[in-house]
Amino acid sequence: MRLHDSVLTAIGHTPLVRLRRVVPPDCAEVVVKLEGENPTGSMKDRMAQAMIARAEESGRLRPGDTVVEYTGGSTGASLALVCAAKGYRLRIVSSDAFSEDKLAQMAAFGAELTLVPSEGGRITKELIRAMIATAREMASSPGTYWTDQLNNADSITGYHPMGEEIWRQTDNRLDAFVQSVGTAASLRGVSDVLRRHQPSITIVAVEPAESAVLSGGPPGAHRIEGIGIGYRPPLWDPSIVDEIVAVSTEQAQAMARRLAREEGLFREPRPGPTSSRRSKWGGASAPGHGWRRFWSTPA
Repeated sequence: MRLHDSVLTAIGHTPLVRLRRVVPPDCAEVVVKLEGENPTGSMKDRMAQAMIARAEESGRLRPGDTVVEYTGGSTGASLALVCAAKGYRLRIVSSDAFSEDKLAQMAAFGAELTLVPSEGGRITKELIRAMIATAREMASSPGTYWTDQLNNADSITGYHPMGEEIWRQTDNRLDAFVQSVGTAASLRGVSDVLRRHQPSITIVAVEPAESAVLSGGPPGAHRIEGIGIGYRPPLWDPSIVDEIVAVSTEQAQAMARRLAREEGLFREPRPGPTSSRRSKWGGASAPGHGWRRFWSTPA
């Protein structure tokens, strides 16, 4: 058993599990990457560590500085973990639209929270932009580093190791990779690596049907936390994607329940869309988070 010198070295190297009961008979082999096994229960631990490390290396973040970020909670919790381990103050802008469990986890790690009120608990383009504006104002203070996840390309590099893990764990045989899109960093980081190994691999992006802007539809409100910001994220690169799938909040929540009851995979609603259309391809999907922070959600 490996002894870790820090919680930060425990990030990554998560298991890959084959789905057996929620997939149709005689379909392709479908596997999921259990990113909920990361220290905060989220794949965002990878990108948070990368953003902070790159900022330190470049001199943008120095000892004694304060880190600022807007987040629905997953990135915030991961940044809070990294900042706690490294000794940085963290100020988070979030909203009552997101899981109470996420907000509590960020606060438990020592993050200072500022909440932007939502319209009836719905995630909308206007809410995201209001959160960004609040974070931008905070970032104007001296000695502050704004990670700015939607525009920070350093986050993409945090997912390169995940791509290598998936390639090794599938014994170098993979037909497709499916990922839901929030900032688009995980889709890009993993796809970059997998396509280097397998140029013919199919890359599939998933977004909320209620706000299918990547597919050319109008923005709208939905309840799938962590994805679907209501406009194309700056890191989105349509050239790497072969197909875009839009799935409703209801479908996502239903599949999340099935994963728990039929596969024993107790995960957040976000894997629902990733897994619900997986039977068309043979490959891997990446459920980004565990359910430990989603007890208060409708799912």
